[in-house]
Amino acid sequence: MNIAVIGTGYVGLVTGAGFAEFGINVTCVDKDADKIARLERGEVPIFEPGLEELVRRNVSAGRLHFTTDARSAVQHSLVIFIAVPTPPQEDGSTDLSYVDEVARTIGVHLDGYKVVVTKSTVPVKTAERVRRTIVEAATVAGKLGIRCSVASNPEFLREGSAVEDFLHPDRVVIGADDPEAIAILKDLYKPLNLIEVPFVITNVATAELIKYASNAFLATKISFINEISALCEAVGADVHHVSRAMGLDGRIGRKFLHPGPGYGGSCFPKDTLSLVQFSREFGVEQRIVAATVAANDAQRERMITKVEQMVGKLRGKTLGALGLSFKPNTDDVRESPAIWVIRQLQERGAHIRCYDPEAMKTAARELSGVEFCEDAYDTAKGSDALLFLTEWNEFRKLDLARLKELLREPVVIDLRNVCEPAEMLQMGFRYTGVGR
Repeated sequence: MNIAVIGTGYVGLVTGAGFAEFGINVTCVDKDADKIARLERGEVPIFEPGLEELVRRNVSAGRLHFTTDARSAVQHSLVIFIAVPTPPQEDGSTDLSYVDEVARTIGVHLDGYKVVVTKSTVPVKTAERVRRTIVEAATVAGKLGIRCSVASNPEFLREGSAVEDFLHPDRVVIGADDPEAIAILKDLYKPLNLIEVPFVITNVATAELIKYASNAFLATKISFINEISALCEAVGADVHHVSRAMGLDGRIGRKFLHPGPGYGGSCFPKDTLSLVQFSREFGVEQRIVAATVAANDAQRERMITKVEQMVGKLRGKTLGALGLSFKPNTDDVRESPAIWVIRQLQERGAHIRCYDPEAMKTAARELSGVEFCEDAYDTAKGSDALLFLTEWNEFRKLDLARLKELLREPVVIDLRNVCEPAEMLQMGFRYTGVGR
């Protein structure tokens, strides 16, 4: 079977390389000729553990191809995945212009039965919009009577674990109204039967909503424990003990109960806002999700207050910032709490020295006026305080005595609870974490 994946961003590239690993012939399409040329050379433009090796192996095996020729990819493929960006608009709704463009391209080049699959995260009823757009474009192009199924197959890829998530997923969701399309998509994922991955087969609207409901619930857990962390600080409780005890309850679970400066990344901020927005179009209010968004904003603001309480007036101060990506094991800084915090500190007159193991290049496109450093120790040198903004593993075992020597003042503001409070105080640091 030949398939095409249109869009070679984070989702599209992992999806294409993952299906190629299953032994399927995959063509990835993008308008960016320079990006396609780099991918053909085996150069992966994003940092994701295991992805570069996966791409190179399948390009070498002849199963993974890259092109700017959408017509050829569409006409030689039975299944076409739409994996283009769906960024938020100013009102929180989802910008579907890239999806519309791809749908028109598919319609113009249809030459036989195809299964078109939305892999991008899109609001409920987008598949119907894609179907209409394809039919309209095909009609204008004189391609009448050609059958086309439109399905939803949402992605559940965690940045930093995306390759593993694709090859060993918790579940595969297939939303389609056409039995033939369902059979084709189940056949695509047939290798996962060997590891007994659960399949959820449903209608299109349900599949589209599953993605939003999942992300909104996880974001809610994060905002919940962040609000509890503020209460812990007020009453003298330890949020780590609270969250651990909560997580041991099988009804709650341990994951996403780690306090910090709020959620970020390419999914949670965008998807929570989008869910609130498109739900209103159907006459339904998502009050819990709206509160989650508000709580996340408040948590970020609370982090700035923490810094001011520890450092005093920020104007003229030099602050070291460890971590720029929104989470460890990725170079993605989209909606990163670290970037937001740094910008707020800069607005208050602080000079920022910063370091991240992987995200320096991407962060350089988002930040100006900061000083990028060689490592954690270089970041601490001459700083009035050191901030932990992303919980990279390499930050967990730093030489604390050396850090103390390098800092102008022994102040550590740990917004990811990387350090142990008792150890920091014993070493003579003025220390604060989140909820501890």
